Amino acid sequence: MWRLRISSSKWIATVASIWILCSCGADTFSIYSSVLKSSQGYDQSPLDTVAFFKDFGSNSGVLAGLLYSAVTVNNNSRGGGPWVVHVAGAIQNFFGYFMMWASVVGWIQRPPVALMCLFLFLSSHAAVFFATANLVTGVRNFPQSSGTIVGILKGFLGISGAIMVQAYGIFCKGKPSTFILMLALLPTFVSIVLMTFVRIYEANTVDDVKRLNGFAIVALIIAGYLMIKLILENIFSLPLLAHIIAFIFMLLLLASPLGIAIKAQREDSKRFSQMFSGESNHSKENQTKDSVDYHELPDGEGHVHDDLDDKILPYEEGMNLLQALRTVNFWLLFIAMVCGMGSGISVANNFSQIGKSLNYTVVEVNNLVTLWSICNFVGRIGVGYLSDYLQHTRGWTRPLLMAISLAAMTTSHIVFASNLPGILYIVSILVSICYGSLWSLMPTITSEIFGVTHLGTIFNAIGLACPVGSYIFSVRVIGYIYDTQAAGEDHSCFGTHCFLLSFLIMAFLALLGCLAAIALFFRTRRFYQLVVIRRLKHYLR
Repeated sequence: MWRLRISSSKWIATVASIWILCSCGADTFSIYSSVLKSSQGYDQSPLDTVAFFKDFGSNSGVLAGLLYSAVTVNNNSRGGGPWVVHVAGAIQNFFGYFMMWASVVGWIQRPPVALMCLFLFLSSHAAVFFATANLVTGVRNFPQSSGTIVGILKGFLGISGAIMVQAYGIFCKGKPSTFILMLALLPTFVSIVLMTFVRIYEANTVDDVKRLNGFAIVALIIAGYLMIKLILENIFSLPLLAHIIAFIFMLLLLASPLGIAIKAQREDSKRFSQMFSGESNHSKENQTKDSVDYHELPDGEGHVHDDLDDKILPYEEGMNLLQALRTVNFWLLFIAMVCGMGSGISVANNFSQIGKSLNYTVVEVNNLVTLWSICNFVGRIGVGYLSDYLQHTRGWTRPLLMAISLAAMTTSHIVFASNLPGILYIVSILVSICYGSLWSLMPTITSEIFGVTHLGTIFNAIGLACPVGSYIFSVRVIGYIYDTQAAGEDHSCFGTHCFLLSFLIMAFLALLGCLAAIALFFRTRRFYQLVVIRRLKHYLR
């Protein structure tokens, strides 16, 4: 009975979602891009084309959203539920990464570029199925704290890259090909084991935020721990035993959310039992009263507040994708994401090449991937929490915070032109924080403007902005300009000039995205005041 009660909880569902997303290994393409490039004989343009299909797959979530909506009708209908979406993701994850690994180690004949693009697409497309199943379930379980739960889940997804890099150093012994095989096996296994725990529980309590903050604190501790370890690795040469002990301690930190969930569930169970007991006693007392006590107010007067709530909550049912596509707000949000997410992910995809052009070592490039993952996490979880706080207390709307993030990203791209020592570390920190904040803000803004019923479909449609931007920036800008600058048989370029023009172009387009976000802010400002903020008060009564 104890195990059954624990498994039937939105808190356990949140822990399962956290563990699944931690295993995904997001934004680790730079770890194995070099072996992919050498084993397949690619120059920079084909490699950026393959990277584009990775980004396209990781953000093409419309099918995942449609599947989620279909299997979660009436919440957890018999025979369906979020676990179906997890199964679809697990199949794609294993097939895509396994075939990529087989081609890299020579198990199969070297595939053409188009087929390798398909492998990358499937492996990354799996991640969006995992993200959709967990993210939308989280929003439906915690509607009054949507920014916080999105920030937490997106944060753990963002930090998964840093977690997997730690596993890479211990289990893969510096072999990128083995890391690809690990990506094929680990997320598939974790999602299959935990998927039945991820379910929808729409009953809410007022103090959910306090418990959710516990998950956020754990995430921040993990990020701080990884940052400290990264600094120590750059100062000292740590032995293998130290890496193993540090990894075990990290796993213990990842297990700690389970304790928070069990405590929260016990408190909820105790509170509900007390409420039920109180209501039963109150019902017995009312049975002795005269029936006239129920008619002291004129007809309808006692329902004025509920009628008002019905009028100010017109978007509870939500738009479907076709309805959303016909709105200006959808396209303003889409343009902002093309410019912001596209330029951000293009920087992450090209760490290996940018680092090589600036004479960074392989270890330093791996550290950049870890740093990106940590700061990406900080942007997701920090801005997710901050957006909830500012909206609840100050009335600041999330499109305004999105405009601020894009303005900061514009500045980050310009910073690259300064040619300071260690400039790539500075750019990695700034761009990844801004990029992470966009991934936290976009799904929450989507749920507020278009509703939660078709959230998985609509926010994944807007998420297509990331691969669109990646193609524009990585293939048409970075790849093209790099190849024109490259010289020699290995198609290499050395110096800041290799990527300077690319970063300036990305800065200009990030500014364009900032202007689109500002336009969205002014268009939705009155809507937020009349609908969204009052909706929050409705949930928190």
